[in-house]
Amino acid sequence: MPTTADPAAPLPGKPLIELGSVTLSLSGNAGRVDILKGIDLTVKRGETVGLIGPSGSGKSSLLMVMGGLERASSGSVRALGQDLTALNEDALARFRRDHMGVVFQSFHLIPTMTALENVATPLELAGDRNAFDKAAEELRAVGLGARLDHYPAQMSGGEQQRVALARAAAPRPDILLADEPTGNLDGSTGEAIMDMLFGLRDRGATLVLVTHAPELAARCDRVVGLRDGEIDPETAASAEAAQ
Repeated sequence: MPTTADPAAPLPGKPLIELGSVTLSLSGNAGRVDILKGIDLTVKRGETVGLIGPSGSGKSSLLMVMGGLERASSGSVRALGQDLTALNEDALARFRRDHMGVVFQSFHLIPTMTALENVATPLELAGDRNAFDKAAEELRAVGLGARLDHYPAQMSGGEQQRVALARAAAPRPDILLADEPTGNLDGSTGEAIMDMLFGLRDRGATLVLVTHAPELAARCDRVVGLRDGEIDPETAASAEAAQ
């Protein structure tokens, strides 16, 4: 019997994420600020891409545009064949729920929920009947098996970051977007988290990571540098070759 293909599943050989001439401009008290200036970038399925560059270069903004968390001012943004610019906020939220994991620099944990509840929530929203068992497993994988019932305020910044990573990884997303995923971790813990992140690739995930850590960037398949809202010419040639 023929099966119906998942409309969000990429065809073999097709790019997973495609950005074409993406710009992002925001208006503030000082007037308009151009954050991204005509970004062209393609990410293949199963690839790990490190976004590097000085503070203020647009790395985090680019990551948010990829996840539909920030709307591009112009240009095209496609993920898994879906035009994210054509989706409303509810549709974008469903798309992220079903296909993306996002790790923010500021964690965005729910303060009134325990670590276990924070990680289980996206699984429950996706209808997973084993949400709490899977959440506990992910927390143990990041070394927080003894902190399941602790609230964010009872944990250090590094522990909160690990909860956020576990929450993003638990649904086994097609795409994981992470902003400085090892930024608040000590050396040994950071190494363990890197192993966990790159282990997601073995489960079929595509990773895009913003980082200032040379050791994390070195483990990526490709490094894309940003400077003043544009892809750094020094990395453009290698990025084009990888595509």
